[in-house]
Amino acid sequence: MTLATTARPLRIGPIDLDVPVVLAPMAGITNTAFRRLCREYGAGLYVSEMITSRALVERNETTMRLIRHHESETPRSIQLYGVDPKTIAEAVRIIVAEDHADHIDLNFGCPVPKVTRRGGGAALPWKSKLFADIVDQAVKAAGDVPLTVKMRKGIDKDHLTFLDAGRAAEDAGAAAVALHARTAGEFYSGHADWNAIGELKQAVTSIPVLGNGDIWSADDAVRMMAQTDCDGVVVGRGCLGRPWLFGELATAFGGEGKVVDATLGFVAHAFRRHAELLVEFFEDEDRGCRDVRKHVSWYFKGYPVGGDIRTGLATASSLAEIDELLGRIDHTAPYPGADAEGQRGRAGHPKRTALPDKWLESRELASSASEMMRGAEIENSGG
Repeated sequence: MTLATTARPLRIGPIDLDVPVVLAPMAGITNTAFRRLCREYGAGLYVSEMITSRALVERNETTMRLIRHHESETPRSIQLYGVDPKTIAEAVRIIVAEDHADHIDLNFGCPVPKVTRRGGGAALPWKSKLFADIVDQAVKAAGDVPLTVKMRKGIDKDHLTFLDAGRAAEDAGAAAVALHARTAGEFYSGHADWNAIGELKQAVTSIPVLGNGDIWSADDAVRMMAQTDCDGVVVGRGCLGRPWLFGELATAFGGEGKVVDATLGFVAHAFRRHAELLVEFFEDEDRGCRDVRKHVSWYFKGYPVGGDIRTGLATASSLAEIDELLGRIDHTAPYPGADAEGQRGRAGHPKRTALPDKWLESRELASSASEMMRGAEIENSGG
């Protein structure tokens, strides 16, 4: 049973959302196809997968495809990642001048070693002036387009940055801040520290504070907001293989959303729809069917689907193959309850965050580190 709550709209700059729900950017997941599918069930703000600012400025072909939105998507949202204030500002100017988005988010939460070892992602807010400069220049370049910041608690428990970064983003004119309540060192392991979201809400008072981490159900979202008093929730891994979660979230917050009976037949139809949208997005049936393979285990978690069918779906290269395989399952099988719920995606294990040499010795960026940090802007977007 989903907890009932009163409607809580969310305002991010000039954008009014009927329900306080945001789809988290996820590399290789939140492309146009997945965003469209989630919208078919619920409401909120649906953010693109991470776009590397340098790749956008250089007009990388893959990047230019990733920033496209379907005509049905509104408001349009793009997340940018980068380490250089000037490059990020130029990427923002391109988005605004060419009308690619209605909202821009900056990523300071990526814990991936190839990014943090060069001072990017979740490692960057440790350099407080650099962080403030990036947000300040990006906000100015964005003009009337609202710009938000997503971050983690810090590098590890001894090097927390979220309160300082939250206040700096607020001072720079960010429209909202979102906190994934884990450190970079925790990756996605253990339990998110919702108390930290409450601390940030108390420290940042003039703009919305959004909470992220361990929202596996609508009940979790309602509990997070009640516990932390945050203004909205950011949902990531909880919607993997469950795009209809956004309907449940909309309903839980008093909005309009589809509440579904997730029988195996319903799930099979959603999976097929996802594959169809991917084929349309890539304009290539083989590529679309290959891309949906990563979603097989998430969609059918807990359901009575045999290994041969799962293997077939994870190797299918055409919609016809997918149709044949889905036709062999028991569409009347009911929702399996707890077996289909809970954590989804890889959690990883706590580990020491990969950082540049002597990174933690000072919160100021040494001039010699600037060139090194350019390597943190990986060539391909979405990393």
